[in-house]
Formats: sequence, structure tokens, C-alpha cells
Amino acid sequence: MLAGVAQAMSIAAPWDGQPQWWLQILSLAVIAWSIAATPNWKPAAMRAWAFGTAWLVGTWWWLFISMHTYGGLAAPLAAMAVLGLAAFLSLYCALAGAVIRGLHSGNRGIDALLFACVWLAAELLRVTLFTGFPWGEGGYAHVDGPLAFLAPYVGVHGITLVAAWLACLLAQLAMAMPAPRWTGWVAPGLAVAVIAAGNLVAVPADGATTQPKLTVALLQGNIPQDEKFESGSGIPLALEWYGVQLRDTKASLTVAPETAIPMLPQQLPEGYLDAVTQRFSKGDQAALVGIPLGSFRDGYTNSALAFKAGAQPYRYDKHHLVPFGEFIPPLFKWFVQMMSIPLGDFNRGSLTQPSFEWQGQRIAPNICYEDLFGEELGVRFAQPESAPTIFANVSNIGWFGDSTAIDQHLQISRMRSLEFQRPMLRATNTGATVIIDHRGRVTHSLARMTRGVLTGEVDGRTHITPYAAWVSQLGLWPFWLLALGMTGLAAWRRRVTGG
Repeated sequence: MLAGVAQAMSIAAPWDGQPQWWLQILSLAVIAWSIAATPNWKPAAMRAWAFGTAWLVGTWWWLFISMHTYGGLAAPLAAMAVLGLAAFLSLYCALAGAVIRGLHSGNRGIDALLFACVWLAAELLRVTLFTGFPWGEGGYAHVDGPLAFLAPYVGVHGITLVAAWLACLLAQLAMAMPAPRWTGWVAPGLAVAVIAAGNLVAVPADGATTQPKLTVALLQGNIPQDEKFESGSGIPLALEWYGVQLRDTKASLTVAPETAIPMLPQQLPEGYLDAVTQRFSKGDQAALVGIPLGSFRDGYTNSALAFKAGAQPYRYDKHHLVPFGEFIPPLFKWFVQMMSIPLGDFNRGSLTQPSFEWQGQRIAPNICYEDLFGEELGVRFAQPESAPTIFANVSNIGWFGDSTAIDQHLQISRMRSLEFQRPMLRATNTGATVIIDHRGRVTHSLARMTRGVLTGEVDGRTHITPYAAWVSQLGLWPFWLLALGMTGLAAWRRRVTGG
């Protein structure tokens, strides 16, 4: 369980918010060693489940803030909900532990590959089942590490696979101490050599556009979450502050966060949205603004509207909704009714919505935790001629207070920039409002939990990375086939050898 907590800390350390790639591998090595040390699959499953539960609670503890502080759910129930979600999703870890121990062969090379593939399969289950909740995947700890060079080729899931393989090799070395045979060092030595070579020679194509750099202004309103949807405080503050910034902006593109305008268009003061539309109806400035849309009859969407001269407002509707926050899973309506969270059930937008075209750039919005699903963003790269040149994430992490959720989400966005070699604009309510370049580096940032405007320049990219090319066509199937194929091979070998 201590190793599970360390795994959680590796993604965004509580002391500085930065990823700790070495801690991710080390903590995973502990569970690899612990599984191998068990007599059979049953205790292996229990140990993996305990590891996973501690890991996920340590990662998502801030869900307690959204449910208790802002949702009004009683503290014991909120704590039980966080623990229950983690315990349930850790069943995938338990299944992985059982399979890894059950198919253990004693051959170090095969066992290391088996551990990596089965552990990845557990993560893929977390990505896909019940709409998916992959927050905290181990691969995100490597956004600054020596495995980061793999991102444009195999994405975060491929990095998770390689990290798990390295962790198992490390565990095998530890189990062979104090005097492992020299052959035990061959695989780890080759792995280190290949990774070192990859960092030296892997310089992906730049793919800069021929267009001038885009000047941007990212708005961070820092509207208190417990006031954000209150008619006597947060709503008038948001309408006034964002209205002034949109009126006075001088940047080519201004981006306001998720639900920056916290009311439906028909609820807004008369002429408010018309004034925003008119402001950008001429000239060389545009804006992308988060706003809920819809009606009681047609349903609601968590959306973003973009305004520019000579065109009707562009609309993007969030596709991947947050369970409980944006849609109510079957049989759980009673649970949501215990919390005072507004706008709790939305319609989904299409997966293949077009980008917002502006000044030679194709800007692809994504809302809140949609950028956790790189394979879904990758669908937009199926046609290279219409692929995004810039990502724009609009979020409101205010639900989770001044917590590590802000830092974790930043690392997730940085990984997307690495995978697709696209800059990412992040406009948030409370942080992290930043500009990320196509190499995953934060070039401009605004202090979290403050109200302000971040200005800078961004340079779009057109190159299609290998990861974007294959994930846009095949999705996650290559990873599934690898995981299932390795598991089948290990099962067949165990049956043939009788071991």
C-alpha cells in the first residue's frame, strides 16, 4: 500500500507538482516483486488490489473536495465514495495480479514481458470500461523522463508498457541479490542502452506551419467554485470580468475557460451574447469561450463557442462526459441527488467535430478531462489535410480546490502535446492556465488561484506523428492485441511445459 501511495505521488509530487519518473518505476517494481513472491494467484490478486486501491485513492483524493466542500455530501459519505471508486477500479489490478502470478513461468524474459502486457491490459480496462476513468495512469509520470521520447511513437500507453517492463526487470534483479548471475544484467543493460540512444537520436520532424505565430490571451477568472453558479455573486462577477476581457483583448485569439459564461444563452442579460458576437464580427481578432448550451426540451451540452469575422459562431460540444458530474450512470441518480451540483446531465457531442479555423491554424478544442483520452483526440488526425495544428483545452478544476489535481491535469496535457507534437493552450478557471509548446514544454504560465490574463505566442504544427497516424486508424487495438497475445503465449507455454 505504501508503494501504491508512491505511485500516486509519482505523477505529480505533492512537494512541487512535478512528475517523478523514477518513483513510478520503483513503486511498480515493488508490486512486481510482491506478486512474484506469493505462493499462488490468490494472495497475488489481493496484494495487487491493495496496491491499486492505495494508488488510486492517493491520486484522486481531491474528489472528496468536489463532493463534500462543493457538492454538500456528508464527509463520511464523500470519503466512502472516493474509497469505493478506487476499490472498484482496483479490481482490474487484482485481475492483473492473479493472471501474472498464475502464468508465472520462471523464465525472466517471458515473465517481465508478461507483467508489462498484463499491467497495460489492466490500464486499458480502466480507459475503456464504463466510459473510462484513466486519471493517474503511470505513463504520465514520464513526461519529463528518459521515456518521454517514445510519446510521438507509442503514446502514453506505450510508455506505461515500457515502464512496467523496466519495473519488472528491476524487481527481478532485486530478488536475485546479493549476487545475481551476469546474465541477469543483460536485459536491463540493453534496455538502458536503447533508452539512452533513443534520447540522443530521436528528434522528430518539426512540422512548423508557414503561418505567422498566433498571439493569444488566456483568461483565468478564478471565480470561487461555491459561488460560480450563484445569481447574487459568482454569475454577475463572471459576466462582468469575462465581458470586459473579451471586449478589451488585443490578441489574435482569446480563450476563456469551461463555463466561463455560467448561464445558458437564453438566461443571459439581454444583449450580452449579441455584444460578444458583434465585438468579433469584424477585424483580425477571435475568441473561444466556454458556455453551456441547450434547453430543457432538447437537453444540455457543455460547449465552447468561437467567434470571428465573417462567419456564424463556431460550436464545439463536449464528447467525453464526466460520470456523476456531467452524466448520471444507470442506478446512481439517487447518489447525484444527494449533492448540489448544477447541470449534472448533459448530451454528448460528436467524436469527429471539425476544428475552428483561424488565421491559417486549425484549433481543436477539448473540454476538461477530454484530453485524458489521447486515442479520441487522435481520431481528428485521420485526414492529415484537416488535422488540428493547435489544441485548446478549456477547463474548470475549481471543483477540486488548490490540490494536486491542477498539477496532474497539466502533466496530462503536456503528454498530449508530446504525442501529437501540437502546442496546447490551456485556459482554466483556477489553474493551470499555460501555453505548452509542441515538445510538451510549458513556455508561459499564470499563477494558480489568481485572476488574470496570460498572453503569449503559439506556433502551430502540421507534421503527423507516427502515433497520430496509427491511433487515428486503429485506436487502442494494437495494445489490446499485444496484451492478449502475450497472455495467450504465456498460457500456452505454461500448458506445454506443465510449469
